[in-house]
Amino acid sequence: MTTRNTLNPALTDWNGPDGLPRFEAVNDADFAPSFEAALADHDAEIATIAKNPDTPTFGNTILALETAGDTLSRVSALFWNRAGAHTNDVIQALERDIAPKMSRHYSKIGMNAALFARIDVLWESRETLGLDLEATRVLERHWKGFVKSGARLAKVEQERLAAINETLASLGAKFGQNVLADEKRWALIVTEEDELAGLPEFLRDAMASAARDRGEDGKYAVTLSRSIIEPFLTFSDHRELREQAFRAWTARGANGGDTDNRETIRETLALRAEKAKLLGYENYAALKLDNTMAKTAEAVNGLLMQVWEKAVVRAREEEADLAGLVAAEGKNHPVMPWDWRHYAEKLRSQRFNFSEGELKPYLQLEKIIDACFDVAQRLFGITATEKKGVSGYHPDVRVFDIRDESGKLVALFLGDYFARASKRSGAWMSAFQSQHKLPMKNGAKGELPIIYNVCNFAKPAAGRTALLSLDDARTLFHEFGHALHGMLSNVNYPSVSGTSVSRDFVELPSQLYEHWLTVPAILKQYAVHEQTGEPMPQALLDKVLAARTFNSGFNTVEFTSSALVDMAFHTRDAIADPMAVQAEVLDRIGMPASIVMRHATPHFQHVFSGDGYSAGYYSYMWSEVLDADAFAAFEETGNAFDGAMAKRLKDNIYSIGGAIDPEDAYKAFRGKLPSPDAMLAKKGLAA
Repeated sequence: MTTRNTLNPALTDWNGPDGLPRFEAVNDADFAPSFEAALADHDAEIATIAKNPDTPTFGNTILALETAGDTLSRVSALFWNRAGAHTNDVIQALERDIAPKMSRHYSKIGMNAALFARIDVLWESRETLGLDLEATRVLERHWKGFVKSGARLAKVEQERLAAINETLASLGAKFGQNVLADEKRWALIVTEEDELAGLPEFLRDAMASAARDRGEDGKYAVTLSRSIIEPFLTFSDHRELREQAFRAWTARGANGGDTDNRETIRETLALRAEKAKLLGYENYAALKLDNTMAKTAEAVNGLLMQVWEKAVVRAREEEADLAGLVAAEGKNHPVMPWDWRHYAEKLRSQRFNFSEGELKPYLQLEKIIDACFDVAQRLFGITATEKKGVSGYHPDVRVFDIRDESGKLVALFLGDYFARASKRSGAWMSAFQSQHKLPMKNGAKGELPIIYNVCNFAKPAAGRTALLSLDDARTLFHEFGHALHGMLSNVNYPSVSGTSVSRDFVELPSQLYEHWLTVPAILKQYAVHEQTGEPMPQALLDKVLAARTFNSGFNTVEFTSSALVDMAFHTRDAIADPMAVQAEVLDRIGMPASIVMRHATPHFQHVFSGDGYSAGYYSYMWSEVLDADAFAAFEETGNAFDGAMAKRLKDNIYSIGGAIDPEDAYKAFRGKLPSPDAMLAKKGLAA
């Protein structure tokens, strides 16, 4: 039997440097009993709040809820980090158990009648409570959260909603694990020199390293890690191998057998539609879009189709150019999806007289990390210093102090940059601990943000330099933009801290930060050759900047098709065959046969591996409208690091979290809401 004395305190008492968890002291077997104890503790805290005999006040109800569950938050943060970034069979089995258990736990809280009654009293009398704007937003968030959790439903409906949520949690965990299994399972082992034709040295090194990881020393492996598969599709002269690799990449989650996600998707969509109806919404999109900037599916589809119509015209022009290259080589095959990247790279090299291979030696991972930090210092006055010898959750993870202009420690940042078989694909930001200023039970006043970025760049051979593509470098800046949103947070309450904003606003700080990668002053300083240390030649820099909108039709079609399919899934009542719906939507909008969705449905983890971006994948483009307009504000000053504009950006976007309405936050920064014009111009799609 589990007792308090048998629990590992390293999961909850974070006494590493500056309050960092001691990751090395946490074992996989520690999580199950710690979850059991933490869930029980949280239950007791909730019962105390709900049964408080005193009249409900903001302090004894909302503030109490804000700081309740600290133990559970700590155990969860460590567990879900491990489940995503360094998993194994033990963790995956526990994930399948914990996901529905956590859903049951939070459903029980959301349907606690006594607790909701206290919150409802406060909500109905909110104008008499003397709350400031942030506190009012916090109250609203709790009240609406309880309503969406079924607090107003009859008991039988509450029981059904809880069952739906529990099943959805299980399905989401299963979906993500299936995709990871397909990615780990597949590799194309290459041994013959002619099969390596066209591959640059950096890619050969990455493939050799991947082969060694699979016990195939002296060989080369094409894996489904984006940092290998995309450059392979770009540079390989071997069309049959490109097709083989591409088909494996796009078939993740749809290979039959126990990792096939198609039935999981059907069940997920049916349950989401039922959940929306139970809560009084027309469909699941209406439920998810409530409290967003977009508000309605009509507004979302209006933006997506406005962009689609321009993008598909551009993509067909691009396809014609690529077909010309195919013909010029004496070949007569059409441009297929496994051909596009290959011939687009040739066209870019021809049109702008540079190739990705020529650019890559100037994009060293270390230098791009330095560039991320330098931009943050120039804009926001913070500095990053690596804490050498401090353990992260994996040997590859690096830990940094983040300090303000006075030298005060304001955050800890962890960077986890290299792909590995134990890590799910993609890139993301998350937090072990979010910033706030409330007093804690341990006597601390507020908490320091502990933020981490996870990427999947190809790890170089020992002694070699890690090199990035331009897209990789953008990804690094993107995720660090999210990290800054968490690290610069300056709010009172945990529930509105950092990235706790509406889904179609959360991508603004990240996508906006990408713009500074290609500011000439940054590229000149940090884009230096891995061997000579010489800065990128001005002529190459000019070509890179001139090519920023190259292939924009392809990129926009890839994204927008995925977003339109996501919205179709979540605005329909009953979907017997999700793959048929995907095909129908793509046919209706005129999807070119030469391009596929960026995330085909069976591996669309944004939408089905949990609930994060369901009916919300559009938000990247919604935020892109904002970020293009926001960077234009700097361009209008003539200085990408204008101090006054940077202060407005920090005060109204990066540090304000969800303490005010996102529209009000943006207008406080820019003075107005944007139109799509700047975004279309940035993509080269303006009329």
